[in-house]
Amino acid sequence: MQLIKSTLVALTALSLSLPAIAADNVATVNGKPIKQSLYDHISKDVTARGQSVDANVKEMIVNKLISSELIYQEAQRLKLDKQPDFLAREELSRRELLVNTYLQDYMKKNPVSEASTKAAYEKLKADMGDKEYKARHILVGTETEAKDIIAQLGKGGNFDKLAKEKSTDPGSKDKGGDLGWFSPGGMVKPFSDAVVGLKNGGVTAAPIQTQFGWHVIRLEDIRTAQPPAYDKVKDGLQKQIQQQQLEKVLSDLRAKAKIVVN
Repeated sequence: MQLIKSTLVALTALSLSLPAIAADNVATVNGKPIKQSLYDHISKDVTARGQSVDANVKEMIVNKLISSELIYQEAQRLKLDKQPDFLAREELSRRELLVNTYLQDYMKKNPVSEASTKAAYEKLKADMGDKEYKARHILVGTETEAKDIIAQLGKGGNFDKLAKEKSTDPGSKDKGGDLGWFSPGGMVKPFSDAVVGLKNGGVTAAPIQTQFGWHVIRLEDIRTAQPPAYDKVKDGLQKQIQQQQLEKVLSDLRAKAKIVVN
C-alpha cells in the first residue's frame, strides 16, 4: 500500500511538472526544444517597430524559429560549429554583442542632461561667432604655385577661371572656388584667420598654408550670423556628448588596465 501511494505521489509530481516545462518552449524539433524566451525576444522586437503581434505574426515567428532550428541542427550534424573560422566569428560576434550591451546600459544609466545639452549649444554659438563669411579659394600643392596665382590676379586675372583651371579642391573647383557661407569655427584656424583679416573683395596677399595645401582666398561678403535653432541641433548635440562620454569611459578603462601587445 505504501509503495502504491509513493508511486502515485511521484506520478502526480511528474504530471504537474510537465506543463511547466512545456510552457518554457514554443515547439520541439527532433526532440530539441525551442525556448519561449527566443520567441519573446523576437516578439518584443516586432512590437518595438510598431507592428502588432496577432495570430498570423505569432505563427510566422514560430515557423521562423523552427526553420532556423532545422538548419541549426543540420549544421551541427556536419560539425560546421567546430570549424576554426566559425569559432572565431562566434567569439567576435559574442564580444561585439556584449560590448554593445554594455554601451547601451551605460547610456541608459547616464543620460545626457538638458543642462549639458544647452551648455553645448551655447558653446556652438560661441564657436560660430557673430559673423558669417562668404569666400572663394584656390587650393594648390605648393607655395610657388599659389604665389604665381596671386601674381596673375594682381594683373587682372579672373579668380573663378583660375580656380576652375588650377584648384585641387574637388568640392569647390567647378564652382570657381565658391565655399558658400561659413562661420570661422567651421574652418581650420589658419584659413579662418586669413578670411577674418580680409575686407570685402580682398584677396590674401600671401599664400595661406593648411594641412590641405596652399590657399589663395578671396572674401566675397560678410553677414550677421544666424545660429541654428536649439531644437534643430539638440539631438545631434546629445549624440556628440554621448560619444564624448563613451570615449572617456574607454580612456579611463585603458588607464587602469595592464595592456601588453605581442
